[in-house]
Amino acid sequence: MFFNAMKRKNWNPREEDMKFVVPIHNMVNEMAWKHILKWENLMENTCGGPKLVKFEGKPKEITPKARVRSWMGYTLPFDRHDWVVDRCGKQVTYIIDFYSGQPDPRYPEAPSFYLDVRPKLTMDGAWQRFKRFWFH
Repeated sequence: MFFNAMKRKNWNPREEDMKFVVPIHNMVNEMAWKHILKWENLMENTCGGPKLVKFEGKPKEITPKARVRSWMGYTLPFDRHDWVVDRCGKQVTYIIDFYSGQPDPRYPEAPSFYLDVRPKLTMDGAWQRFKRFWFH
């Protein structure tokens, strides 16, 4: 499935690389979910926690935050996803910018990633960001 998605995006994947790429991809997705759960912990949830509804890769769509950071000399993210979660019947969108991270000097050959995960800037998303900034 991941291999076919890469082909659809014209990335020219090699099938023999998938045994390395897929576990890394899954690990990065788990990191993204953990970040979302940190955001969700700020909100009242009485229905057993958020549930992923859908996600969409948008590698060509640069977020305004990433664009501004690039003007200040930072690199652009190599990928972007929008993840929609269900919070007790309400759909909430999270924006995820994926960056290459700083290598660990102990394991310089290991891949490293930095994820900038935040609620989409809606009225609710702005409130959630405000709560995190001021109260946590």
